[in-house]
Amino acid sequence: MDGNGAPRTERDGDTVRITMTRPARRNALSREHLTQLLAAVTAAGQSDATGIVLAGEGPVFSAGHDFADVAGRPVTEVRSLLALCTELMQTLQAVPQVVLARVHALATAAGCQLVASCDLAVAAESAGFAAPGGKGGWFCHTPMVAIARNVGRKRAMELALTGDVIDARTALDWGLVNRVVPDADLDAAVAELLGRATRGSRASKAWGKATMYAQLDRPERDAYGVAVEVMASASQLPGAREGMGAFLEKRPPVWTD
Repeated sequence: MDGNGAPRTERDGDTVRITMTRPARRNALSREHLTQLLAAVTAAGQSDATGIVLAGEGPVFSAGHDFADVAGRPVTEVRSLLALCTELMQTLQAVPQVVLARVHALATAAGCQLVASCDLAVAAESAGFAAPGGKGGWFCHTPMVAIARNVGRKRAMELALTGDVIDARTALDWGLVNRVVPDADLDAAVAELLGRATRGSRASKAWGKATMYAQLDRPERDAYGVAVEVMASASQLPGAREGMGAFLEKRPPVWTD
């Protein structure tokens, strides 16, 4: 681990694994750590990897914002901190790779926002999730932007207003994570889901991810307007032509992109 707790980036085949390494600080998202995470995700996004795994070390996945960056600071500094955090969350969705959160433990506030901002999430049974501002003095306004887009309104309100921790099975039922597995099976489950989510044409999937986020929060008519245009254009991609050709010719596809 680096002395300043910088995230550790490792490449394993087609996957880049970015691990938060500030266990003594509960992987709190300080300004420095947010800057480092943003740089790591941006670099991974510019690589030829197909998948990115976001993980954490220590007893907590991430406890969210580091209050040392907020307490007693002027509103301009807090605003810029939140803007930096928002840039990281949006970059997770903007990179062409599939981004999967490996949640081994508690994820709270902006740490829960990290999970909600990833494309996919696999949690260990011992993990938990919370937006604790609801029972304190600083409401989780920005974390709830991402969290509310993963769960229904009433469940989002319960998380936001109570601030209570929900367990991993509840998070699965509410739509915050894709899988919950025994702690010992976490890495295998991460690899299995990421493997299935990254197969096929890279170019097609990258465009598909971008379009999913572009249309999800639009009214249905507008969403179809976006999706029709992109899907028509995407039919001309080499991957689309190969996939359809292989199906019609009854042969395995060969992906060149």
